[in-house]
Amino acid sequence: MKARARQDGAALLLVMWLIALLASLIGAFALGARVERLQERVLSRGVIAGEAARAGLEMALVRVGDPDQRRRWVPDGRTYHWQYDGIPVDVQVTDEQGKVDINAADPALLAALFKAVEVPGNQADRLAAAMVDWRDADSLTQAEGGAEDPQYEEAGLPYGAKDAPFETIAEAEQVLGMTPAIYARVRDYLTVYTGQGTPDQAFAAAPVLTAMGLDGDALVKARQAQRSATGAALDPAAMGGGGSGTYSIQSVARLREGRTAGIRGVVRSGGNGAPGSAYTALDWEEGTTAR
Repeated sequence: MKARARQDGAALLLVMWLIALLASLIGAFALGARVERLQERVLSRGVIAGEAARAGLEMALVRVGDPDQRRRWVPDGRTYHWQYDGIPVDVQVTDEQGKVDINAADPALLAALFKAVEVPGNQADRLAAAMVDWRDADSLTQAEGGAEDPQYEEAGLPYGAKDAPFETIAEAEQVLGMTPAIYARVRDYLTVYTGQGTPDQAFAAAPVLTAMGLDGDALVKARQAQRSATGAALDPAAMGGGGSGTYSIQSVARLREGRTAGIRGVVRSGGNGAPGSAYTALDWEEGTTAR
């Protein structure tokens, strides 16, 4: 009897262990399924937000060329609030001609722009000279200081001045004297796509106008005042037409639960010969965030 009782107890213990094991397996499966559902939801919402942001970029290209002045968006960096299928989208579009071309601007304009974003005077002059030395083909430093190969070597950098034009504005981060903080303040006002030594005042931001010797803040306020409740400019002279066709566009979509998706790109109207393409991407960044 005792032996039989011991056998029954062992069997009961084994059954309990099996039940516990099955329960843990079922729990793990349920948890895995829940995690997968959450991941699927996060990914799907991210895709939805991303498509809304892309729609904002494409809407900007449509609106800057709209023949109806009341609907046309002015490509001068102002923010337009739009909705895509009920999703709020904030869009900023800036004509590249309103920016300072770092391959064409003279040292004085570059230095003035750095000063307009609060870089100290002497530092701004040296940095502007280094920008010119980076792009020019000779090995002579500018009168304001500048930087050629010997200066990069003295700074311990494994490269020298490029002695060729900038290919992207991000390349400016390699110029001797450029810091991440300065670049962050100035990047929105730089371009490599116009080839013009002087920006177009109709589309320039306040720091660029200030660098051109104008009252940037006052001009931007006056420009902003010339618009209707929907944001469309009322004065045809302030429209500057539809712009040059090459624009920086920032589009941010915001979902109700706090997820956002943004696209920041430089695009040129027209598909460069690609069938069905409305624009050519020259520079492109995108991403999503969740709160």
